[in-house]
Amino acid sequence: MKRGKWMARVALVLAMAGMVCPQALLAADPANGKPTVVDVRLLEDGVLLGQVVDSNGKPVPEVPVAVASGQRQLAVGRSDGRGYFAFRGLRGGVYEISAAQGAAAYRLWAPGTAPPTAQPGALVVAGQDLVRGQCGECGQPGPLGRLGYYACARPWIVAGLVATAVAVPVGIHAAQREAPASP
Repeated sequence: MKRGKWMARVALVLAMAGMVCPQALLAADPANGKPTVVDVRLLEDGVLLGQVVDSNGKPVPEVPVAVASGQRQLAVGRSDGRGYFAFRGLRGGVYEISAAQGAAAYRLWAPGTAPPTAQPGALVVAGQDLVRGQCGECGQPGPLGRLGYYACARPWIVAGLVATAVAVPVGIHAAQREAPASP
């Protein structure tokens, strides 16, 4: 009997710790912890070179490639027969490059300003989207509609629901154990 109460308390403490734990900690990439923005050097005249490959590293030929900054699409092109692409006239800054159902964020550096660790070109892995979310875009309803967005935007509602979901069964179980089985 004491062991059951002890286990219930441990479960309750673990549930409360899970509610208090920040989402960013749970969403972090445990493999390397490095940021997902890749530094890339631009060539003269703002030329960006890159290649589209599949998850095995093989080139993906003849696919549309797009460069965007924020919500604005800046350029659209196609990869060649070996998966290579090039865009001219870009300036330093953070851009999203997408191709063949894959997208990634790149920090482009003007010629002569790139850090030593910057890559000579962008490598886009097809079919590997790096942008993920749970409740839709900021200010937009999620998959559960307005109610789901409202609940996701206010963590205390979710915490209250989880606490209730844990406390009610524990209380019912405790009440049933204390009642005598027969008079």
